[in-house]
Amino acid sequence: MSTPQQALVAALQRVRDRASGEVVRGPEIASRDRVLLTKRGFLVEIIKGWYALTTPQAQPGDTSFWHAHFWGFASAYLRHRFGTAYSLSAEHSLDLLTGNTQTPAQLIVIAAKGGTSTLQLPNRTSLLIYADKRRLPTTTELRQGVQVMPLAHSLVRVGPAFFRHSVTAAEIALRLVRPDDLSRLLLSDAGSLAAAGRLAGAFRHCGLNEQAERLVADLTAAGLEFNVTDPFVAPPQLPAGMFFTSPYVGRLKALWQHLRPVVHELFPAAPGRLATDAYLSRVAEIYTHDAYHSLSIEGYQVTPELIVRIAAGEWNPVTDGPDQQQVNAMAAKGYHEAFKAVMLSLREILDGRPAPAVVSRDLPAWYRALFSPSVQVGLLPAHALAGYRNRPVFIRGSEHVPPPHEALPELLDTLFELLAAEPSAGVQAVLGHFLFVYIHPYSDGNGRIGRFILNAMLAAGGYPWTVIRVEQRQAYMAALENASVRRDISEFTRFVAAEMAASAKYEGPKL
Repeated sequence: MSTPQQALVAALQRVRDRASGEVVRGPEIASRDRVLLTKRGFLVEIIKGWYALTTPQAQPGDTSFWHAHFWGFASAYLRHRFGTAYSLSAEHSLDLLTGNTQTPAQLIVIAAKGGTSTLQLPNRTSLLIYADKRRLPTTTELRQGVQVMPLAHSLVRVGPAFFRHSVTAAEIALRLVRPDDLSRLLLSDAGSLAAAGRLAGAFRHCGLNEQAERLVADLTAAGLEFNVTDPFVAPPQLPAGMFFTSPYVGRLKALWQHLRPVVHELFPAAPGRLATDAYLSRVAEIYTHDAYHSLSIEGYQVTPELIVRIAAGEWNPVTDGPDQQQVNAMAAKGYHEAFKAVMLSLREILDGRPAPAVVSRDLPAWYRALFSPSVQVGLLPAHALAGYRNRPVFIRGSEHVPPPHEALPELLDTLFELLAAEPSAGVQAVLGHFLFVYIHPYSDGNGRIGRFILNAMLAAGGYPWTVIRVEQRQAYMAALENASVRRDISEFTRFVAAEMAASAKYEGPKL
């Protein structure tokens, strides 16, 4: 007879084998498994008859649970209802094709059959599905597990409003699409002359004159006449000569271009580089004040590793007592080791070496130092030290969804290129920290390392070492959320400046 632990493991494995994207239909799993896993917190109902695998740490109302499962549910649900006879709308196709990672409030789906319906989902999201077989593309692509219109097809289909309300996505799409793909579509559909004029005007607006002339020449040669119109109302966000092959890199560069002027205006001027030994001595004095744990980042996926840990009796959803003491001790030891590594980097920066070059080189060493103690005592697997995360990550309580792990190497390279080209240490510090945690390259430790980056860049300008106080955690997270989701960096810039001023006045622990 199996033990309760063995029964739990067996049920988890059976349901996981039936799940797609951590989502499963109720009729596909045994009733006893559904009851057991729901009771133990491993299975949560999304809508009637549809469930998501999660971990018991996921709290009711926690938005990150739904961010982790939204696309898995959309993929499984749409495939179940329509097979391959559906596509996201042109607008939502472009969102995914241009690297938008935010969960949409309402996802619009075109299907080959059925009527119009709205499916209400958790966290005030929904699917709007309508039937229009004529508007379905002949070919589709998969993004996030759902079918989308190809890039050129989407650009031809979107109306003028898209260029007004989704400026970043439109500019990125125009830099990714091949003009001949657009020409081929437009020449096969004489009813798209308005789209032809709109796209030619959009290319010109973005300074992509060669692409505009190519499109106009192709259509004019076929005897088509149309008016070139500019669908944008805002000035270009990206420089005319800027190109990229990755939509995620495009979004990062567009975000930098948008945020940089605000930080430059609001952040205090750099006081100038200070004497190396005096600066390092001051940093050492406030180490204890600085050494606190950052926000723990957790995902919500029932992984094979988790099942193995449960089977071995090594997993407890609420760790306490000696186990928690060991976790805390190893985290503190890791922070101390990482701090020492950062101090070595800081000395080079204070001696005149460019901060972005030093941080880019030493970042892996900081990360290894932060988590090596936990690996050595078996709290983390050894492969946790190998580099960037290799699966999705979701930030508890945040609407921001970090980019996929496949994009991380080029995003980090791009971030350090942008930092290296930036003359202002204040801009380097604020955007270096913010964009690092925006990218979220590691499974854990992003906040701690982000603050190390902040202080390395501040040191280069002679600013004081800055401690983000735990009492200000709510304001800190709110400012980061505002920058990530609403692209407003002003709150975070002022927050860092205020914490910097408070740190400059710090005189030691209160006894």
